[in-house]
Amino acid sequence: MGSSMSTTTAGGAGAREWGGLAVLSLPTVLLGLDVTVLYLALPSLAEDLRPSGTEELWIMDAYGFLIAGFLITMGTLGDRIGRRRLLLLGAAAFGVVSVLAAYSTSAEMLIAARAALGIAGATLMPSTLALISNMFSDERQRSLAIGVWATSFALGMALGPVVGGAMLDHFWWGSAFLLAVPVAVVLLVAAPLLIPEYRAPHSGRFDLLSVVLSLVAILPVIYAVKQFAKDGLDLATVAATVVGVVFAVVFVKRQGKLASPLLDMRLFTDRTFSAALSVLLVGLVGVGGSMLLITQQLQLVEGLPPVEAGLWMGPPAMLMFLAAIGAPLVSRRVPPGIVVAATLTLSTVGYVLLTQVDAGDGVALMVIGFGLVYLGLGAIAALGTDLVVGAAPPEKAGSASAMSETVQELGLALGVAILGSLATAVYRNRIDGEIPAGTPSDVAEPAGDSLAGAASSAQRMPEGWFEAAKEAATSGLNTAMLVAAVCTLVLALLSAVVLRHVGVIGGQEPDAGESVPAERAGSQV
Repeated sequence: MGSSMSTTTAGGAGAREWGGLAVLSLPTVLLGLDVTVLYLALPSLAEDLRPSGTEELWIMDAYGFLIAGFLITMGTLGDRIGRRRLLLLGAAAFGVVSVLAAYSTSAEMLIAARAALGIAGATLMPSTLALISNMFSDERQRSLAIGVWATSFALGMALGPVVGGAMLDHFWWGSAFLLAVPVAVVLLVAAPLLIPEYRAPHSGRFDLLSVVLSLVAILPVIYAVKQFAKDGLDLATVAATVVGVVFAVVFVKRQGKLASPLLDMRLFTDRTFSAALSVLLVGLVGVGGSMLLITQQLQLVEGLPPVEAGLWMGPPAMLMFLAAIGAPLVSRRVPPGIVVAATLTLSTVGYVLLTQVDAGDGVALMVIGFGLVYLGLGAIAALGTDLVVGAAPPEKAGSASAMSETVQELGLALGVAILGSLATAVYRNRIDGEIPAGTPSDVAEPAGDSLAGAASSAQRMPEGWFEAAKEAATSGLNTAMLVAAVCTLVLALLSAVVLRHVGVIGGQEPDAGESVPAERAGSQV
C-alpha cells in the first residue's frame, strides 16, 4: 500500500509512534496556551494599546479567521510537499511571529501579528492530525491517539492561565506571547527524530487558482460577520455576503472539474464526515463566546488578578481533559452519537448556570457552569475529529484534517464575534443613559463601548458608576449564555439523530447500507 506509514504495523503502533504522538501534541498545546493567555492578557493589553471595542474583537479572532481561511490550502499543500516538512516550517514561523506579537506597539500591529500567526498556525494543525491518521492504522488506537491529541489542547488551556497569569503578574502583557517560542523550539528539534515524513502518492498539480478562490470565498463572509456585529445589517454586509457565496459556488464547481482538487468535494458525500463537521462547528461557537466573556468577567467584574483568574480556569480545562480522553474509551461500548448528545446536554446545563451569574458574586457558579461547558467540548473535539479523519482515505487525510480544524477555528471565531457582539450590544443598551451628561468624549466613548473601556475610564467617572457598568456587562453575559444554552440543547438532540448510524468504535458489524464503518475500521484504499 503506497500511502501507509512504514513504521505502522498490522499489530498496532509501537513506541516510536506514541513518542511521535507526544511531539504532534505540542502544536495543540501551543494553541491552547495562545487562546487562554490572550484572554487573560486582554485587560492589561487594552490599557496599554487602548484598542476600540471592534479592535478588541479583531485582536481576539483575527487568528481564528485567518487560520480558517488557510487551513484547506495548507492541508493539501502538506499532502504534496510532505506533512512533516510543512509542520517544521509552520513551527519556525509561529515562533518568529510570536516575538513580533509580543513587542507590538499598537492595536493595528498586534492585529497584523495575530493574522500572521493564523497563517503560520494553518501549517501546523492539519499536518499533526494527518500524521496521526497515518501513524495509527488501528481504529481504536487512532481514536485514543486523537483523544490524547485533543486533550493536549485542554492541557495548554490549563497551563496557559497559570503560567501566563504568573508571567502577567511579573512582566508586561507581551510576555504571554513568548510562551510559544520554547514550544516551537522543542517541536523543531524532536519532530525529525520521531516522526517519519509522509507525502501523498500521485497528488497531482497544486492549483493556485483554487487557493485564491477559497480565500475570496471565506474572507468576505468573515468581513460580513464582523460588519454585522458592529453596525447591523447594511449594504456592506449584504454585498460581502453575496461576494463570498458567489465565489464559494465557483470554488466548489472548480473542485469538481479538477483531477487533483484543493478540496475533494466527494468527502462531503460521506454522512459521518458531514454530520461530524456540523457538530464541531456549532458546538465551538458557544465555547468561543463563553471563553471570552467568562475570562473578562473574572477579571473586570470580579476584580481577580490574572494569575488568580487563571487558576480558576484550571478546573474547567481539566474537565475537558477528562472528557477528551474518556469519550473515545466510552465510545468503544456506547455509540459516539449518544456520547456526544449526553455530554452536550451537560454543557447545556452549564450554560443555564451561567445565565444566573451575578456581578461581584459569581466565581463559583462560573467555574461550575464553565466546567460543564468544557465537558461537551472535550467529547466533541475528540470524537468529532476522529469521525472526520477516520471517514477519509489516508491520501486525503490532510484535506479531512484541514476541514476539521477549519470548522473548529471558525466556530471559535464566530463564537467570539456573535456572542461577544451580543453581550456588547446588551452592555451598550444598558449603559446608555448611565454616563453622566457633560462627560468628556475621550472618557464617555470607551466607557460606553465596552467593559474594558469602562475599566480604563473608571477613575475619571463619578464614584459608583463602574458598578453600573459591571451590572450591564453581567446582563450581557447572561443573555449570551441563554442563547448558547438553547443552541447547544438543539445540537445535542440533532447529534443523537445525525450520528445514530455510527457504531461503537472498533465495532465489527456495520449498519446496513453504510460504508463509513469500513472506512473507520482502518481500510487503507
